[in-house]
Amino acid sequence: MPLTLEIVTPDARVYTATIDTVVIPTVEGEVGILPGHIPLLAQVEHGELRVTKGSDNQLLAVSGGFVEVEGDRVHVLAEHAITEEKIDEKAVEEALKRAEQELAEAKDIDPAQYERLQNLVRYSGVQLGLKRRRR
Repeated sequence: MPLTLEIVTPDARVYTATIDTVVIPTVEGEVGILPGHIPLLAQVEHGELRVTKGSDNQLLAVSGGFVEVEGDRVHVLAEHAITEEKIDEKAVEEALKRAEQELAEAKDIDPAQYERLQNLVRYSGVQLGLKRRRR
């Protein structure tokens, strides 16, 4: 019995498929989900989400949000998510440099803005690590 995985961000439905397994980064560590998993609600951490379907493996970068497992349905509601093939390494590097520069130059920065920039730096790092590892 396969799983149905759906990954949604505020901007788009990033991924929907019937899969065999998924490994999700959470604040408590990685969680592997197989068919028949007990109900679960967990907070998603910045990291690499791994999907297995038959002999095919797919990687996605995710950042923040929640995962809900209910029956054989897995819903990931993430702040950011992108499939490996859609990562534009050059654009990510540029965004990372801008965010790091803003953080370095910040004096009296709003705490929410500081957190947003920190999250951008972490998510950029996840994307670059994922893209560069496959070379």
